[in-house]
Amino acid sequence: MSWQILSGTLELGLMYAVMVIGVYLTFRVLNYADLSVDGSFTLGAAIAATLIVSGYNPWLATGAAFAGGLLAGIFTGVLHTKFKITPLLSGILTMTALYSVNLRVMGKANISLLNTRTIFTDFAKLPFLEGYAVLVLSLATVIIIGFLVYRFLLTEVGLALRATGDNELMIQSQGVNIEVMKIMGLAISNGLVAFAGSYVAQNQQFADAGMGIGMIIAGLASVIIGEVLIGTSSIGRTVVAVIFGGVMYRVIIALVLQLGLKPTDLKMVTAFIVIIALISPGIRKKVFSLTGRTEAAKGESHAENP
Repeated sequence: MSWQILSGTLELGLMYAVMVIGVYLTFRVLNYADLSVDGSFTLGAAIAATLIVSGYNPWLATGAAFAGGLLAGIFTGVLHTKFKITPLLSGILTMTALYSVNLRVMGKANISLLNTRTIFTDFAKLPFLEGYAVLVLSLATVIIIGFLVYRFLLTEVGLALRATGDNELMIQSQGVNIEVMKIMGLAISNGLVAFAGSYVAQNQQFADAGMGIGMIIAGLASVIIGEVLIGTSSIGRTVVAVIFGGVMYRVIIALVLQLGLKPTDLKMVTAFIVIIALISPGIRKKVFSLTGRTEAAKGESHAENP
């Protein structure tokens, strides 16, 4: 793999890692399967692209994309908590509605950002960053967001959010409003997903109505890959694992393409990655169990025949 391909893969991986952090907050912390991710990712790209081509500051447009994601998450949370719609269905409803919203925001199926000012063109003007602006800004962004999420999860509110995902009845008995916790968690999650969408759109120089399709699967795959390879023994380690998983997922995709598979095969590859990541912990436990039994049998044999 050439340096140019590796660099591009790392850039995309770091951008998508922000999205993966958002998926982690709902999937692992809240124990909530939020399918609205596919829509909120495109929403962030659509808002940022529309504002940029309209002449607005790209940094302001990126912030607006985050705000749009917050609203999408709040909508999903309200459907679930106030109207008692199941998590799966509430996410599907939001995702479906956002498809039309995204088309309304863009006014057409896609928007080109060629030859426009973006956060990356601004950042590239800084000394010594020409050619590395995308990589450096993406790395700095994911480090800052990862640290902020880590610190947030260690606060009292963050602890209440984690407890809501672990045991709703227990934390509710302590006087915590679990509806507020769920809405807040979904809002932050979708805000980060939309933020990542705005970054990807500005890097790829276009926003498309279908660019968010499959994001939830990619996010889940990244979370699981990171957890399997790095572990989840602490909050800090888990956040690092999630970021690492986001980057590794993109590296795996790049390697698959280098091996000669077609881009149309990526969804199938993603499905296999998720399957392998899901079954690997069980296989590893069985291997360790069999190894332990073998060692125990050898010990008993030595004891009987000294």
